[in-house]
Amino acid sequence: MKNNIGNAMEFIEIDGSQGEGGGQVLRTALSLSACTGRAMHIRHIRNGRRKPGLMRQHLACVQAAAAICNAEVKGASLGSKNIQFVPNEIEAGNYRFSVGSAGSSTLIFQTALPLLMLAGKPSLLQLEGGTHNPLAPSYDFIHEVFLPILRQIGVDCQAQIDRYGFYPVGGGQWSVTIEPKSDFCRIDLTERGALLKAEAVCIEAGLPAHVAEREIKRLRKKLNWPEDAFGRLKVKALGGGNVVSLRSYYRHATEVIDSIGVIGVSAERVASNAVEQLRRYQNNGAPVGEHLADQLLLPLALTKGGSFVAGPPSEHVRTNIVVIKQFLDIDIQCEEIAPKRQWRISVEKRM
Repeated sequence: MKNNIGNAMEFIEIDGSQGEGGGQVLRTALSLSACTGRAMHIRHIRNGRRKPGLMRQHLACVQAAAAICNAEVKGASLGSKNIQFVPNEIEAGNYRFSVGSAGSSTLIFQTALPLLMLAGKPSLLQLEGGTHNPLAPSYDFIHEVFLPILRQIGVDCQAQIDRYGFYPVGGGQWSVTIEPKSDFCRIDLTERGALLKAEAVCIEAGLPAHVAEREIKRLRKKLNWPEDAFGRLKVKALGGGNVVSLRSYYRHATEVIDSIGVIGVSAERVASNAVEQLRRYQNNGAPVGEHLADQLLLPLALTKGGSFVAGPPSEHVRTNIVVIKQFLDIDIQCEEIAPKRQWRISVEKRM
């Protein structure tokens, strides 16, 4: 039966200002509303941000979720802090979504993924916008870290990038096929295992050669890695851009640390920022990094559950847990297992 916003119905009320008060609350609520078929009303969207309300990348997430589940939406416009979302049936298919700015296209993927992994049939997402943004997972993180774990869960995703998208021009283009298996698997990520390979990649587009050269010089000084672990990658993009990407491949886990080059920040500082983030990951000894911990919660909650060991839970993680529990009858526990270093996060369906 088709839903209608004008009819009386029960909405799940979501406070968009809770916890970290950013776009994560919106994206999780959109995904879970569609996956559970439960209408939701979210207020105070991104109230914790300097510019509250829907920006282009957030509006694109609303539009993507609505298109995939044929939702009826009220209040979806730039700057809006209040929307109603009434989902209908999720449909697998071929979809193309564009942010229309340098906003993150990977966040559209993260919003759409839970819907399409439950659709029962293969889907294709074609995305346009930013691919390497300071406050969002990069395409490389999605490709190297997130998708391999999805395959363990039972969702085979294959991604390909055709053009990189950097701030302020954007215009990146990439695609991903999402093919759910007939059944999902529980996963438990408790240790990294042996380090198999480490590499530093300086990604560049339209910048003077000395930028990447200076980054590599700083990385060599700070990292005790073999000479062949350092490389440069020139990519296609509509505008100039630069990323220092540090990649650690362990037997049971992979971590990608990206430091995005921005105007006014030296090449040396960009490289040092990446190393500082890598050191934090190395020092806590956990297989799952801070950002992956946040991104794993929803796939585990919607499939067979599981557990993983990560560093101290971020405000993003804690906020995500609160929103998930508003939609699902599920038990999510965060247990400190090594003081100030490691937490075990378990996601279990209630019997």
